[in-house]
Amino acid sequence: MKAFSPTLALTRSLKQLNMIGRRNNTNVADFILTGLSDSEEVQMALFMLFLLIYLTTMLGNVGMILIIRLDLQLHTPMYFFLTHLSFIDLSYSTVITPKTLVNLLTSNHISFTGCFAQMFFFVFLGAAECFLLSSMACDRYVAICSPLHYPVTMSKRLCHALVTGPYVISFINSFVNVVWMSRLHFCDSNVVRHFFCDTSPILALSCTDTYDIEIMIYILAGSTLMVSLITISASYMSILSTILKINSTSGKQKAFSTCASHLLGVTIFYGTLIFTYLKPRKSYSLGKDQVVSVFYTIVIPMLNPLIYSLRNKEVKNALIRVMQRRQDSR
Repeated sequence: MKAFSPTLALTRSLKQLNMIGRRNNTNVADFILTGLSDSEEVQMALFMLFLLIYLTTMLGNVGMILIIRLDLQLHTPMYFFLTHLSFIDLSYSTVITPKTLVNLLTSNHISFTGCFAQMFFFVFLGAAECFLLSSMACDRYVAICSPLHYPVTMSKRLCHALVTGPYVISFINSFVNVVWMSRLHFCDSNVVRHFFCDTSPILALSCTDTYDIEIMIYILAGSTLMVSLITISASYMSILSTILKINSTSGKQKAFSTCASHLLGVTIFYGTLIFTYLKPRKSYSLGKDQVVSVFYTIVIPMLNPLIYSLRNKEVKNALIRVMQRRQDSR
């Protein structure tokens, strides 16, 4: 089966989004993002903070990918999934943070097509991370509940399927979302009360009835969250049941340690998403939603490589081995 290429798919989707922008019957040619603050001092402070976070995100995720690629002992299903998680986090942050940094220093304008392109990639990568975390939970389930069958069960073919599936499903999910959103009409105001093009503030800006589109978004977002959460919950219920049956304390601690990083990452990521999206639009609060949005769009992509590396002895040892090989080669 031919592998799904995220880069190729995203390039093709840009052309589709450009066509959507030209077909949309609206008086708005571009949007103005209100940003996070009107104060120049606060904007400069946020610029420095977000720049530091973004550089740390780049370094952490690229470093994680390189370590896993360079160390043969990490060529296992668990780290194969972790490589793709780092790729998604890197892309996810890049969709939002650079434009936010530019807006903090210069103009807050974003073109109609650029706004919907940002929305498309944001939804696509966010949904892909949800489903990928589910795949990682399934991997942990097999590793702990069926350790003897793990090498056979988690074959290369199954691992590729568990990675390709999230990309394909999320691509379709995001494309449907953007196509429906493109049917909105924007008559007078073009001021988006957010620091990036998210669905809620764009819906609030429309001068047409958004009920059907809101229902569609709730269905897509709700099904993505529910399917992935049910998969993760079922996996960890089975994992917990298996761990409780282990007699030795050291065995229980080792089993828990293999899941702790993933469970922490899942809790942080899903907690912010549920708070933001699984609620009525009437309860939308600019201040609260912006703070939460900053956390899951800018901060979490930086935290994930720290969570999975600082709590993982194998990654630390792999980093030491890679650095020793580089020193020996000189």
